[in-house]
Amino acid sequence: MTINCAGKLLDLSEPRVMGIINVTSDSFYRGSRKMEPAAIRDTAIKMIEQGAALIDLGAMSSRPGAELVDPEKEWQVLSPALEAISDLPGILISVDTVWSLTARRSIEAGAHIINDISGGAIDPEMMAVVASFHHVPYILMHMKGLPSTMNTMTQYHQLVPDLLIYFAQGIRQAREAGIKDLIIDPGFGFAKTKEQSFYILNHLSSFHIFDLPIFAGLSRKSMLYKSLNITAEEALNATTAANMAALMGGASLLRVHDVAEAVQTVKIFQQLKTC
Repeated sequence: MTINCAGKLLDLSEPRVMGIINVTSDSFYRGSRKMEPAAIRDTAIKMIEQGAALIDLGAMSSRPGAELVDPEKEWQVLSPALEAISDLPGILISVDTVWSLTARRSIEAGAHIINDISGGAIDPEMMAVVASFHHVPYILMHMKGLPSTMNTMTQYHQLVPDLLIYFAQGIRQAREAGIKDLIIDPGFGFAKTKEQSFYILNHLSSFHIFDLPIFAGLSRKSMLYKSLNITAEEALNATTAANMAALMGGASLLRVHDVAEAVQTVKIFQQLKTC
């Protein structure tokens, strides 16, 4: 399975790792916060050396309770971050945004993938903008409401079937807009209790029905640290365990704060597949 990232091909026949760099002081995990261009560049270089295939830049927190940031303010922070890493050789850059204006500017500045936690629900122009650039993959995530309200929207008729219906509709909408390469993300922790998130993780293989890459963002999330009565800073081991479960469920991309450990997890998973 290969996706075309603005002319650069990414082979997903084996799982890949995406490193997280948050250029916001509001991110739930302080270890991912990098505000200065030099620190952003150094972090990206280190992640690439550790085996990351992609870097995900985000300038707006999507933690529970967070408020949306105006796209102009978002771009003021995101622009220097993109400039700091866009010339690094061999890098694929994903931008985490819900705004079509930010998506357009990011692609023009060198981004290869758009990662939209709202699946186009917040900005109805998002899919059309991504499609207009051709060969820019779109990560379609499931969420209900907004980050500020999603914790109150955890009611489902049937959890996995509801998500399958959501993705069937979102995929059709993206295809009609003209997006060629799609990745689906069940949105662990987004409008889901920790029990619901674990249920989805345990049934991740259900999403293979779409024959699309599955994206898993589990790194240091509250579903892990709240289950163990620890903090996000203490949740690396839990993240590794959850990432292995995601790989065994068929995830193609792991979005992580800790690249080296995730790459090791992928390598152990690949060893299991040969047996």
